[in-house]
Amino acid sequence: MSEVKNQTVFISGATSGLGLQTAEYFIKSGKSVIFCARNPDDIIQTRNRLSNISINDQLVMGFTNDVSNSAATKELIDGLRESGIFIDILICNAGVIGPINRLLETDLQEWQDAFNINLYGTMNLIMSILPSMVSRNFGRVIHISGGGATSPLYGMSSYAASKAAAVRLIETLSLEYEESGVTFNSIAPGMLKTKLLDQMLDAGPNRIGENLFQKSSEKADASSDSTEQALKLIDFLASNKSAGITGRLISAEWDNWTEWPNNLDQLRNSDLYTLRRITGWDRGQGWGDL
Repeated sequence: MSEVKNQTVFISGATSGLGLQTAEYFIKSGKSVIFCARNPDDIIQTRNRLSNISINDQLVMGFTNDVSNSAATKELIDGLRESGIFIDILICNAGVIGPINRLLETDLQEWQDAFNINLYGTMNLIMSILPSMVSRNFGRVIHISGGGATSPLYGMSSYAASKAAAVRLIETLSLEYEESGVTFNSIAPGMLKTKLLDQMLDAGPNRIGENLFQKSSEKADASSDSTEQALKLIDFLASNKSAGITGRLISAEWDNWTEWPNNLDQLRNSDLYTLRRITGWDRGQGWGDL
């Protein structure tokens, strides 16, 4: 676990799946954990669960909050700050899969709702928490993305589009605040055994396509998933080990991120692990470029 203790972590969507496991991970490392989700009963259960595994007098606080509500989110963070609580590490984990079907068969409101949570929910949290990070010249912003940000997913247009937009937001913020002491990164945790996977399986091959349905089925039947590796990456990005790494989309499963600190100059001076357009020259084809 990371070497820095006595820090405060804020995690959205922390009552299930990777968000809950991340909260437990940081509690066990001695950090204070503040979290939010939309269901009051889940908040109580999660708060009790985290309190039972806390190792010292660290804070364990949970709040009912919809991150897509900018006013409510700002009020929550302002209240914490007025109480003398400042966030060192922000985990933007809250997300939904949105409607699953081809575009013309989806409901527009459900499509927009996915954007409100996946993109605007991330932005609302950052806009509320970033000012105090900048004023203290330190902060870690970690956005939980996914494969949908880098490749089209049949039947999941709102999910893929909103996640791609959020990744580009994170990348842009890393440029705008590169001298602030705050780092911004997105991670692709891999296909996890969560309710999102269950939703994809329930949708069936007609809605998500045969290829994605087959991959989802194989993951559901596998004995393990990439959760442990995802937690290690989150911890790495939250720690001082990742100092200087910012504006990247990092795969927990496929990227050798533990070696990145040894190659910071090359990383900083490149567009590696970012969203970019692929040109003909990139694929050894010169016919499409001037």
